[in-house]
Amino acid sequence: MKLAEHPHDLRLPAWGPYTKRYVGISHIPDVRRGLRFDLSVFPGFYRRRVDVPSVLWESGYHPWEAAPDLNYFCHRHELEWKDRVYCDISFSEIDADARLIRCECVNATERPQSLVLHYVASMHFPSLRPNSPEPIRPYEVELPSSAVWIDALDYVELSHTHPRPTDNLMPDGLYRGEVRDHGFVQGSGLGRGFGRDAGDTVIYKVTIQRAMPKATLLFRYRLAPGEIARFIAEGLIQGEVAFAGGEGFQTLTLSVGDLSPGEHTLRLVSMGGAGIELDGFAVVPAGDLQAVRFRPVVWHPYPELSPGPIPNSLILRYPDVDRVYGLAWGFDRFQVREFYSDELDRLMRYTVHNHVSTVFHGPGEGHFTDVFLRPIPLAPHSRRVVHGLVCVGDPDEVRRRLAEFERDPGEYEAIYQAARGRVVDLTSNPEGHKYRFSQQRMAATLLTNVVYPVYIRRSYIRHYTPGRWWDSLYTWDSGFIGIGLAELDLDRAIDCLNAYVTEPGDPHAAFIHHGSPVPVQIYLFLELWNRTQSEELLRYFYPRLRQYHEFLCGNLGSSTTRRLRSNLIKTWDYFYNSGGWDDYPPQVYVHEHGLEPFVTPVVNTAHCIRTAKILRMAAEALGLSQDVREYEDEIAMFTEALQTYAWDEASGYFGYVRHDEDGHPIGILRHESSQNFNMGLDGAYPLVAGICTEAQEARLLSYLTSDRHLWTPIGITAVDQSAPYYQVDGYWNGTVWMSHQWFFWKTMLDMGRLDIAARIARTALELWQREVEASYHCFEHFVVESGRGAGWHQFGGLSAPVLSWFGAYHRPGRLTVGFDVWVAHLEMDEGHRALTATLWLYGRPGRGLSVLAVMNPSAAYQVTWEDAPVPFQQISPGVLAITLPTARGEGTLRIRPRGG
Repeated sequence: MKLAEHPHDLRLPAWGPYTKRYVGISHIPDVRRGLRFDLSVFPGFYRRRVDVPSVLWESGYHPWEAAPDLNYFCHRHELEWKDRVYCDISFSEIDADARLIRCECVNATERPQSLVLHYVASMHFPSLRPNSPEPIRPYEVELPSSAVWIDALDYVELSHTHPRPTDNLMPDGLYRGEVRDHGFVQGSGLGRGFGRDAGDTVIYKVTIQRAMPKATLLFRYRLAPGEIARFIAEGLIQGEVAFAGGEGFQTLTLSVGDLSPGEHTLRLVSMGGAGIELDGFAVVPAGDLQAVRFRPVVWHPYPELSPGPIPNSLILRYPDVDRVYGLAWGFDRFQVREFYSDELDRLMRYTVHNHVSTVFHGPGEGHFTDVFLRPIPLAPHSRRVVHGLVCVGDPDEVRRRLAEFERDPGEYEAIYQAARGRVVDLTSNPEGHKYRFSQQRMAATLLTNVVYPVYIRRSYIRHYTPGRWWDSLYTWDSGFIGIGLAELDLDRAIDCLNAYVTEPGDPHAAFIHHGSPVPVQIYLFLELWNRTQSEELLRYFYPRLRQYHEFLCGNLGSSTTRRLRSNLIKTWDYFYNSGGWDDYPPQVYVHEHGLEPFVTPVVNTAHCIRTAKILRMAAEALGLSQDVREYEDEIAMFTEALQTYAWDEASGYFGYVRHDEDGHPIGILRHESSQNFNMGLDGAYPLVAGICTEAQEARLLSYLTSDRHLWTPIGITAVDQSAPYYQVDGYWNGTVWMSHQWFFWKTMLDMGRLDIAARIARTALELWQREVEASYHCFEHFVVESGRGAGWHQFGGLSAPVLSWFGAYHRPGRLTVGFDVWVAHLEMDEGHRALTATLWLYGRPGRGLSVLAVMNPSAAYQVTWEDAPVPFQQISPGVLAITLPTARGEGTLRIRPRGG
């Protein structure tokens, strides 16, 4: 199993759709530095209108096609809706340093059209914070050869007198104590209140290569004016050290004396008072002290432009990049223009009628080079293809490539067709054909929603994002992105999972955390195992996911999730959102009334039970009997807690549980109407955990399927429609999302309720089909009142389960199981006519457990379990819904053509 060189990066090319500004193609000159070259290619109407394709709002383009490795992708730019005048702009791999640009302009109207194309090039720099266009302004340190610099984050130990919940779960992939801001060397330092409490301690190891006479310590730090931070130092220096505050960054010089070669220690123990932000320190001979300098890193967005070797070409040299970029285009009427501005959204539109100037000035610092092709005539009902080239390399290599651009267009079409041939294959059975258009749009959206740079662990990575509006890590969304990617390309799904796990024993974070702490990564792992049966994957991910799970269960490091005497789990110390449902009524109430220390939701405990069950299966596969026993103890403990304290017989839902100041449970959280405040999906989540009694199951299933409660014409909504706190205009309250429906759909398979599972999947697929065909958008959620999509319009993330449902019911070669099945072995023949699977079953004794198999639709089938015939339902030709005769134990499932 080959993973990315950086443990959280993606195995994707340097060229890709990584922009955070205007859609097109990007190039990463050095993944470690966070710089990104963008080339946005987009159309317009000549001397009429330009629609700058911002990725931050609806701007007229749609992800259209993509290969999983992103060596081909295409966007459709609509100029006149719907598909009357448009341009399909694609980027195809030529080799590692060059991409073919292909713009297919289409006029489907009765009148001639005059179009334009813009090739807009720009250089972008790492931002200070996610979702901010402001570049970070770090410093760099210049040292004489005799000196050593120790960054403040290069500690070997950091401890706080008063432990913090985040000590072992720092958000956003940060180091413990890390602060990001302008002015720090490399943009980061040690802060977050470090030193405020007496006893806060940091320890460094310093290696000196050769003897250093009259050594000096030079600290660089930041502290507010008038403040003094006092520490007791041990090791390199001894005694009290006082850091005095001032404006901006300060330095403090202390004499060390003669140092011998080898490893030395510096220990700083706070005396309490002021919190300091340490940037780092240099160890330097006193005679070389003046040679230590701190300089700001100055970004240079302004390129040097020079003509290429042919008329239709241009070379761009950016000062911060070692190599140069080249552009070429296959159209003879053009103009090269420059926009000095930090945005084009208003400036380019405002100047669309300026046909004289070639240099434009707008607000802010930034630069965009615009190769303006115009006009491009199109007769009625015609199309025209314009080829282009973007490349990177040393100047001679780029000039050579550009000089060779004027080749036969047929050669470029061959490159395009070969690259396009790698588009993800969504072949389906005949019943799935009607869904393929909407599924292709989701596949393209999911695969191309990748941004760079995203800061993590003192470096930068490419990252799958739920939508480009969210330029950051997102834990639970990314779990669902991975579940969707598993339907398209297993390597992409593995990368997505690997981005969110950390090494066993990692001191900074048990997993990579941002947002709602819903452990979807563990469910993603189960999906990957059941597809691959890869022991290498199992051995790699198991210890990392065990660490993830144990932290959420309150068993690891600084976790505060299980501090109440009920043993119920709450994650409020890490994020306001327990289950991803922002405006879920009892959650909102808890925060409005400051009840976080005393109130537990249901969903977090339920997930701890289910992830313990998943990891128990993995531990059994690895022969880890002690781990198995520990998971069984957790399952029993959490089950007892939910059943004892959270079940509300009056409402038929599990409830949020209130606790007193000593942590003892004292009752269900109720609405002012006296009704259970948790009439909704959170209150039904013990179904997913698999711990309900038969009576509880019956009541909760009746709510899930009743149009008076949770079921709507477009699927399952988050809040019971009969509840007094149900709304029609909420974000989750009054809407339908795909994500939590996926958990309940899988649960229906475990419960043998194939009818409810099919209803959930079919309703979602039809809803998705209607909306995507109408708008070409892949929305976040759907409004119950109207049935229309809403929220972000190019959303992968939590909408990705539509790919799972399409695969489970319409893609031959799929075996789909619930959470209570471990697929120990799986064989499917190439023609999808024969399946053999060894299954470990962990369901409830005494009832059936169901699986789905999609076979070649051209045959009729027979099914056996342990060589005994099993009745099954054929949902459609080749789609078999099978209820096994047992829910526990191990057995072999065989599907063969009837009579074969």
